[in-house]
Amino acid sequence: MKSVSHALDIHIAEKRYGARTALRDVGIRLRQGEVVSLIGASGCGKSSLLSIASGLDREFEGGIKLHGQPLDGVHRNIGFIFQEPRLFPWLTVAQNVAFDSDNDAAAQKLSARLLAEVGLQEQAQSLPKQLSGGQAQRAAIARGLFSHPRVLLLDEPFSAVDAFTRMKLQDLLLKVARQRELTVLLVTHDIDEALYLSDRIMLLDGVGSPAVTEFQPPPRPRGRGDVALAALKSSIIDRLHAVHAI
Repeated sequence: MKSVSHALDIHIAEKRYGARTALRDVGIRLRQGEVVSLIGASGCGKSSLLSIASGLDREFEGGIKLHGQPLDGVHRNIGFIFQEPRLFPWLTVAQNVAFDSDNDAAAQKLSARLLAEVGLQEQAQSLPKQLSGGQAQRAAIARGLFSHPRVLLLDEPFSAVDAFTRMKLQDLLLKVARQRELTVLLVTHDIDEALYLSDRIMLLDGVGSPAVTEFQPPPRPRGRGDVALAALKSSIIDRLHAVHAI
């Protein structure tokens, strides 16, 4: 039987910070085109796992494979969107999107297309200080897509915006992921966000056994208020209580 090559295969035997073990025996495999949310209590290692998956952190025991090939450092096929937009204040929005390029005519054209895709074409020449929080995060999403990644990693990207803007950004993420067939790994503290966005939810229990508990929301289409999501949320909260996470 032919083995399946996953978009992203994460195996962390152990990640330590000095004498403290942050992660142990964590294995997560993502299929191409699926959205997976990673949840858990503060300090359980979610952001550490994301840094390892992106290639930014190589100080761990284990290995990462991108489409079946070992990952050794940062790769253009993996985009990373942080909790804060991290836009350069002296550059325009369009320049921020294309900053990792020669900013030639082709880069400018791509930047304009991405800004249109996230609904920011009219803010292309604005400075970051002129943007709302939601607009700044849209710009960060456009920048994360600039290298045409196949995998998109997001570290609580919507936590700093109001509830209505957050819902709009969630829908934008789903639209972009579907259109581009992106594989998405999202770290979030918001269980409702994970339930709405995800094909699968991974609850990181921290250092213990098992290290990861998987939950699968009902198939799409589904609404934020679906009864099935409420029942699954209860199960997730019960699991969090069981591992003393909340």
